[in-house]
Amino acid sequence: MRKKIIIVAGDPNSINSEIIFKCWKKINHNIKKRIYLIGNYKLILSQFKKINAGISLIKVKNINSELLSNKLKIIDIPLNFKNPFNVSLNSSKKYVIKSFNLAHELSKNKLVKGFINCPINKKLISTTKKVGVTEFLAEKCKIKNNSELMLIHNKRLSVTPLTTHIKLKDISKKIKKDLIVKKMLTLKEGFNKLFNKNPKIAVLGLNPHNAELIHNSEERKHIIPAILKLKKKGFKITGPLSADTMFINNYKNYDIVVGMYHDQVLAPFKSLFHFDAINLTLGLKYIRVSPDHGPASNLVKKNKANYLSLLRCIKFINNLN
Repeated sequence: MRKKIIIVAGDPNSINSEIIFKCWKKINHNIKKRIYLIGNYKLILSQFKKINAGISLIKVKNINSELLSNKLKIIDIPLNFKNPFNVSLNSSKKYVIKSFNLAHELSKNKLVKGFINCPINKKLISTTKKVGVTEFLAEKCKIKNNSELMLIHNKRLSVTPLTTHIKLKDISKKIKKDLIVKKMLTLKEGFNKLFNKNPKIAVLGLNPHNAELIHNSEERKHIIPAILKLKKKGFKITGPLSADTMFINNYKNYDIVVGMYHDQVLAPFKSLFHFDAINLTLGLKYIRVSPDHGPASNLVKKNKANYLSLLRCIKFINNLN
């Protein structure tokens, strides 16, 4: 039972059906027979026809349906639609939330190895008042101290943004010593558990040139005190380092680069590795991973979607002990 893998089909108005189709052609029979897709059967069937995906589908009642088959097994989630690539926002929201709720329950009850969710537009979980899937799942897991963490992982480097999908003007208010310490404890524990390694961590400052470490800067008030505390706890941690030069060569000296905000680390990381990475949520009660890109609605039905990140997600979950 625990060897099963679930994939949440995600945003209906997206490239998700295309990347699922392309990955399905690349994975072997042993992996295929253990994958269950959470989504709407009729929607996926209609989308596959639109993009000429020659895959056989089968609708199943639940994860207990033991079908050793090359057919793509779909646990059906209700959805009202007319055009398969133009589903209304309201219908999409209900569909995505129901899909995530089921994936959460299956994972929480240890019925699967973990779950992968295909990309979504953040508007689809806006009714939960959460800014992203990371925070949505943290609430589902009853994490109340903001200790959950986004880790973008590649075999050569991982990056972590301390804050995720918030406005730039709000970032400095979030950078606090206690938050940094909490997030780094989650980071070290999660990385060690997944990769059996005590990671070397580089921490970037918030300001250009670390604000030259002036007295009232975030670096002096919060980042440096947090790093000193973590060093006393046995962390291999260095910083604050300047973000403008880290990704030239210095990143090669570390396992993880921690940034203070989303684009500070994700923009250079994606410039280096493109789609060869996965998005892991650390600190949950189970393994959740997703492709490191968005729903790319501008590429729908154009056969231009890059499936590599989803393929990396599938292989990562499959290789877990």
